[in-house]
Amino acid sequence: MNFEHLLVVNDPDNPLVTPLTREELWFGLLCRAEDSRPFLPGLDACTIVERSDTELVRELNFGSVVIRDRVTLQPMEWVRFDTERTATHAGGSLTIGIEEPAPETMVLRFHYRTTLTELSAADDIAYSEFVKSAYHQSDVDTLRVIRMIAESGHIQ
Repeated sequence: MNFEHLLVVNDPDNPLVTPLTREELWFGLLCRAEDSRPFLPGLDACTIVERSDTELVRELNFGSVVIRDRVTLQPMEWVRFDTERTATHAGGSLTIGIEEPAPETMVLRFHYRTTLTELSAADDIAYSEFVKSAYHQSDVDTLRVIRMIAESGHIQ
């Protein structure tokens, strides 16, 4: 299954939303890479097992389930999370990109690729739509946490 959507970060036509700088947005994405616990409800631990300038290999503990992923960083542009497929996890990838489609406008593009199929059976379509909705809500929460980080200067 492929799924992609945008979240508006800065909209010059909406004075109710405090704009974020690219640096603040990138810092928030780095926080998600370094420790995803504030971003993923139910995540008990996030352990970095390997590190380089542009990659992290992590183990994510959701109770007794351990998921391993590789985080690739293109500084100030995008972050990609590649999750290994296991007996308990479908695997796939999420890329979160920072885009500026117009002056003073900034968006986050979320692109998911999973091993889930999008078949024509009604149950499969309903399940696929449920997964997309859950991804979208998780991404809204990610932006909310990034805004909290920007306001406070750190994860609370």
